[in-house]
Amino acid sequence: MTHALPEHYRALRVVKGDDGQPRAEFQTLPSTELPTGDVTVQVTHSSLNYKDGMAVAGRPGILKRHPMTPGIDLAGTVLHDETGEYTAGEGVLITGWGLGERHDGGYATLARVPAAWLTRLPHGTDAQWAMSVGTAGFTAMLAVMALEDHGLKRGEEAEVLVTGAAGGVGSTAVALLAKAGFNVTASTGRTDEEPYLKALGARTVIGREAVSGLTRPLESERWAGVIDTVGGATLAGAYAATRTHGSLAVCGLAASAKLDTTVYPLILRGVNLLGIDSVTCPPSRREAAWGRLARDLPAAALTDVTRVRGLSELPALAQAILAGQVRGRTVIDVNA
Repeated sequence: MTHALPEHYRALRVVKGDDGQPRAEFQTLPSTELPTGDVTVQVTHSSLNYKDGMAVAGRPGILKRHPMTPGIDLAGTVLHDETGEYTAGEGVLITGWGLGERHDGGYATLARVPAAWLTRLPHGTDAQWAMSVGTAGFTAMLAVMALEDHGLKRGEEAEVLVTGAAGGVGSTAVALLAKAGFNVTASTGRTDEEPYLKALGARTVIGREAVSGLTRPLESERWAGVIDTVGGATLAGAYAATRTHGSLAVCGLAASAKLDTTVYPLILRGVNLLGIDSVTCPPSRREAAWGRLARDLPAAALTDVTRVRGLSELPALAQAILAGQVRGRTVIDVNA
């Protein structure tokens, strides 16, 4: 069965003006302008990530061509699938795969994508839930799973550090680790967010400098595991203070892409540096992660960390997230 394809769709497009500078503008486009792909999706929700903020604000390096529809996440229902893998009306989501970077993304009411990029919505969930999790929550779940795969055991002694804890990935990581029974320490540059982070399940909240200020090649052993969203001096400090045979799941560069450190934790403590790639994660791993997210992070658990905003608000929201003024998750209702 195929649902009728609308003749037009609305999108937030980033175009280059006469001065050669990118700018965001809302457009109504004919559906014939959709990119190539197997599956046409009626998009209902997307989300706001730091990368999206950069794209909408016209920062270089994110969008690979212009014009382009940003939005690295989307969720909605299938209208038509040329492969027959998905049925019309089936709920689906996409994160990664270059969506919103090389291929028109989620800030539109319609999308056309390769079938291999889709993941079915887990049973009992909906599009708004999926986007309240989004790339941020999916990345956090992959990080938790990686730490567990490399020997992190639950218990009072397993102190796990989350850096950039007030952000989208960080706040979800705190909630997931606390749900799994770990002793979570949250590091943040916004110490006024301590009540928020403790409500998510953090036992301890520390300032950013308590980690980035650790400058010796080997510090006293403290953390059994680390989820780092910050990079730079924060990652270097966390790495130097990770326990013997502990692991760091590295998934962000909010402060810096540089890592100035030594090999000592690797060769003297057997510490593991684990890279988290949420973009080209294999489908089987995706399904496992989304299944666990549906179990461990139900909609009720996300109410206090999620805001729903309209597509029309995105230009202002992009500036806010780049200024560090957005906490938790922002879901974008593309019809608003």
